[in-house]
Amino acid sequence: MIVDVRCYSITPRKMKTYLETFEKFALPVQERAGMNLLGYFVHSVGSLNKVTHLWGFDSLAHMEEVRAKRDADPAWAEYLGKTEGMVQAQENSITSPASFSPIK
Repeated sequence: MIVDVRCYSITPRKMKTYLETFEKFALPVQERAGMNLLGYFVHSVGSLNKVTHLWGFDSLAHMEEVRAKRDADPAWAEYLGKTEGMVQAQENSITSPASFSPIK
C-alpha cells in the first residue's frame, strides 16, 4: 500500500463551508471512483485553517486509475467549482507504511 498524504490550507473563516462541501459533493465522487479514505483531519493547534487527508492505494498505478475515474465524473468538476477560492495552498506526499505501522 501507498498513502497519499494531502495537506490543504483553507481560506480563514471558510473551514465549515469547505468541510460541508467536501463531505456532500467530493466524498461521494471519490468513493464511486474507488478511492480509499484512511482519515481526514482538521488542524486545531499550530498552523490553523488546515486539513490533512490520507488516501490509501495499492500502487501508483492504482492511484492514477482511480484518480482518472474521479476526474472523469462531471460531479467532480461541480465540486471544484463550489470550492474555488477556498483552498489557498496544497501539499502532498506519497508515503509507504513502515513494517510496524498499523496502516499496512
